[in-house]
Amino acid sequence: RILTAFTLAVCLSSPGKAQQQCTNGFDLDRASGQCLDIDECRTIPEACRGDMVCVNQNGGYLCVPRTNPVYRSPYLNPYSNIYPPPPAPGPVPNYPTVTRPLICRFGYQLDENNQCADVDECASDSHQCNPTQICINTEGGYTCSCTEGYWLLEGQCLDIDECRYGYCQQLCANVPGSYSCTCNPGFTLNDDGRSCQDVNECTSENPCTQSCVNTYGSFLCRCEPGYELEADGVNCSDMDECSFSEFLCQHECVNGPGSYYCICPSGYNLLDDSRSCQDINECENRNFTCTLQQTCFNIPGEYKCLDPVRCEDPYIQINENRCMCPAENAGCRDQPFTILYRVMDMVSGRSVPSDIFQMQATTRYPGAYYIFQIKSGNEGREFYMRQTGPISATLVMTRPVKGPRTIQLDLEMITVNTVINFRGSSVIRLRIYVSQYSF
Repeated sequence: RILTAFTLAVCLSSPGKAQQQCTNGFDLDRASGQCLDIDECRTIPEACRGDMVCVNQNGGYLCVPRTNPVYRSPYLNPYSNIYPPPPAPGPVPNYPTVTRPLICRFGYQLDENNQCADVDECASDSHQCNPTQICINTEGGYTCSCTEGYWLLEGQCLDIDECRYGYCQQLCANVPGSYSCTCNPGFTLNDDGRSCQDVNECTSENPCTQSCVNTYGSFLCRCEPGYELEADGVNCSDMDECSFSEFLCQHECVNGPGSYYCICPSGYNLLDDSRSCQDINECENRNFTCTLQQTCFNIPGEYKCLDPVRCEDPYIQINENRCMCPAENAGCRDQPFTILYRVMDMVSGRSVPSDIFQMQATTRYPGAYYIFQIKSGNEGREFYMRQTGPISATLVMTRPVKGPRTIQLDLEMITVNTVINFRGSSVIRLRIYVSQYSF
């Protein structure tokens, strides 16, 4: 008798975590995750030939002779005419019962309830992950991965340089497995740990001594009018406006905290423009100390008390400001015929050349001509006489005169008459009061 057996019950596995599969003769039941026996006698056409009968086995099948008393094929038709009738009735044989043991796919094992349960390869240390990796258990297997901040490259976990990929908005410091974000001065790190927000220094700490203006990432300090920002960019110091220009005030500039003001000298009032000075006419205001015999003469910034004109011998007084030397008086032969007293004022530093006084003959005689000159008082050569017509001339100042100063000039007009062979002169005695200031 020939007994042919086809069975294969070998568990196949691959290193590491391979996909679970069943050996030949078994098929995976996806519902239960178990390997169930394949009935080859039903699925394989003509599994046994000739006078052989197919008997299914766990994981395979057997081909046994049809007359074998031990095996009887459940597929044998007793009424078939092809095969001879069974032998005479005898004792019923006790056929062995074939049981199917439960086999779990890879990654699973039987538990106490005889069910296939997942094997935790990570906990049982049955994985094959690199020491630099971490094991992550999965259903029916496991995965080798890296911790956060690392990436897997050729089986090794390498640090990720997050700074290279712009994880931080401003400043970034890479550390093994992580990174740290910081912000530039003037910014604060947001709750997300990556972006930065501008700090309003003006409201948080107000670093300026006066006015603060917030800017993106910083701030600016400003000063109130009359103050200037110091080199530290924070503090304000008083600005000395008086040092900037000499034209702020007509007379004197006085610096004050954050501002300035102008003052005028004695004898002047400050005008409404707060910079110009105007002379006080003490003679008009009767704010003087002259006697009744004296005459008050106002000049810029002050006044003078003028004594009455007194004519010296051999001159006689014609009126309050004119003296005459009589022709019949022998002492008047070489003296000017008349002396006229005049007074004028002038500011200091008057621009030059400047016409300051005009002289003219009151009477013109036939055949006479006139010569004008400065007889005395012009030792500094600050003046000269310019003849402007046959009977007139102008006193011109050619050099600036600084005050306070009093100048007395004798301006002479010489009369020459060729018809009657006459030569005579008259003098204007001009007193010039030069004030101390130029206004």
